[in-house]
Amino acid sequence: MAKRNRRGDDAADEHLEDLSEGFDDAVDDDAADDAPVSRGGGTATKARPRTGSGGGKSTKTKERPERVGIFGRIGRFFREVVAELRKVIWPNRRELRNYTVVVVAFIAVMLTIIGLLDLGLAKAVLFVFGNGD
Repeated sequence: MAKRNRRGDDAADEHLEDLSEGFDDAVDDDAADDAPVSRGGGTATKARPRTGSGGGKSTKTKERPERVGIFGRIGRFFREVVAELRKVIWPNRRELRNYTVVVVAFIAVMLTIIGLLDLGLAKAVLFVFGNGD
């Protein structure tokens, strides 16, 4: 019986080793593009490529994009708005009607609840403090 327990322990250890090997392979598969991966704790992310040895500051001057005037920025804004509106999935007539009915019904229910609470609290205040006659 003791032999059986030891054999089970060995099998469990082998199973854990197999699992850890599979996990290492899965991690290696995720980094298939051979980019270095940060192992410093937290979420593993691709490390940024290092440029130069100047402590993070590049010795080269960065090229700035051409400055765009106010009208160019306004034009770009409207082009982006139109591009986003093309991505919207617009409801058809039936869906729009159903959504409208749901909103109106919800507003009616909330109006009734708030109206009744207001009426009840007003009556309670008049009962406590009197009519003021």
